[in-house]
Amino acid sequence: MQAFLDFLIAHGDVGMFIAAFLAGTVFPFASEAVLLGLLAAGADGVSLLLWGTAGNVLGGLFNYWIGSLGKEEWIERYAKVKPEKLHSGLEKVRRWGPLAGFLGWVPVLGSVLTVSLGFLRCNLPLSLLFLAIGKFLRYAVIVVAYGAR
Repeated sequence: MQAFLDFLIAHGDVGMFIAAFLAGTVFPFASEAVLLGLLAAGADGVSLLLWGTAGNVLGGLFNYWIGSLGKEEWIERYAKVKPEKLHSGLEKVRRWGPLAGFLGWVPVLGSVLTVSLGFLRCNLPLSLLFLAIGKFLRYAVIVVAYGAR
């Protein structure tokens, strides 16, 4: 895993995009390690913020697409979302609608919510808007906190 992290860090913005995409999907990956490694290497925080947000939102869009297939057995098999977690996510999305995308950055819960948004075929532009805002703010907090040290 360390070799993969080193590879991503060595590739700057592209590495950040890839790390953020993976972290935004149902695959367990922490893009924050790459972000911090790149910041420590002197990379531009604004550029990392933009590339990270773009990759993470596309990862969430991938989850939305998996959910939109509408087959619980596929969601469990390919997205590794257990039925009880999916149903919990569906309840939240039914209550909040596309606004639930704002919490798409939260580990584990975010994947469940983005899959649930797709499963319920929530308004895609609104879902992506709230997803992008949440993911942008998460990376922004990290970049600002790193700069303040």
